Amino acid sequence: MIIIRFDDADAKRKALGQLAGRFPFKSWAGGEVMLPKEALALLAEEEIRFTVEGPATYERLASLRNPAPVEV
Repeated sequence: MIIIRFDDADAKRKALGQLAGRFPFKSWAGGEVMLPKEALALLAEEEIRFTVEGPATYERLASLRNPAPVEV
């Protein structure tokens, strides 16, 4: 599994529409999306721009699940 980020909200919406039903994925409010490496080819074929953040390691997923507390 790979973590990616899209250039803008429209690209993310278009990509998630293409991925739905074809590949499993997980999207976070911070803009990150986790998906299988094989899904990257579909996004490239559809000319959807994205940035690869890196592999979905335990440490990376833990930081996405538990964001730092916000100062009030």
